[in-house]
Amino acid sequence: MLASAGIFIYLPQRRVMIKSNEEFVLGEPLYYALSLPKELKRLKLLPISDVHYKNHLFSNTHFTRALNMLEDPETYAVLNGDLLEAVIKTSKGEIYEKLSPQQEAKWITDRLMPYKGKLLGMTMGNHEYRIFNSVGHDYCKDMAKALGIPYRPEGLLLKISFGDNNNRTKGKPYTYFIYTTHGYGGARTKSGKAVKVERVATYIDADVYIMSHDHVVNVAPDVYLNPDPRTHAEKDKDGNHTGFMIGSVKAKRKMLIKAGAFLKWGGYSEMGGFPPVDLEMPVITFAGTGKPEVRVLV
Repeated sequence: MLASAGIFIYLPQRRVMIKSNEEFVLGEPLYYALSLPKELKRLKLLPISDVHYKNHLFSNTHFTRALNMLEDPETYAVLNGDLLEAVIKTSKGEIYEKLSPQQEAKWITDRLMPYKGKLLGMTMGNHEYRIFNSVGHDYCKDMAKALGIPYRPEGLLLKISFGDNNNRTKGKPYTYFIYTTHGYGGARTKSGKAVKVERVATYIDADVYIMSHDHVVNVAPDVYLNPDPRTHAEKDKDGNHTGFMIGSVKAKRKMLIKAGAFLKWGGYSEMGGFPPVDLEMPVITFAGTGKPEVRVLV
């Protein structure tokens, strides 16, 4: 459980440990380090975003199906923004058919509360930002505090450790870095939407990148070449030293993931000429035995 393990927050030149999601001012946070059970043989991660409760096209059936997946001991989730519809008079959407933002936030919190031990963190979406930008109130922060999970509105970098015997070393867990952020802007084509998460991967180093916002599921592996700092003396074909030190370059695989939405087709999406979207979320699987690897089921 997250609460019992505590959460380490790494910041420039400093490290602190917190027991709750309280306010802290120590500098720019770099990442949250979460230790999960060593008994796990693999970890399945579900991005939950773009719920848009209480839009009249919200699919409670698919949302419930996603939450039911968290009953699996191996499955966890991150909350990646736009959980609320949060319509205001100056925004898109149908304001007269909605609950208040307070009622929406309470409903989402109540639905997520039974799974609070399976939620790894939360970001803010552009729909919740409408409220914050208009009146200065952060409903995502309220929900994260109630759920006892890490929260960073702009984006969240997580270090996840679980399992045992990594690299056949007793007591060494499997460790992965995940960066998740809600997303931004508009795009019409799948490639135009996917390129946004590809850009993020050029300036943050992680194993998995998750972006939402565009309501389109897309998964693409990317490969980066990283130099191994270990070196050895170079030899020619006769076994003689050349006088140079050399090192190897290893390929690192990164997964670029766009998450979907829980909205059926219609409303301003139909009026705007956007196609229907897949209502199933991708499932990201992290290996906890053998060679570390990441696979995604869509």
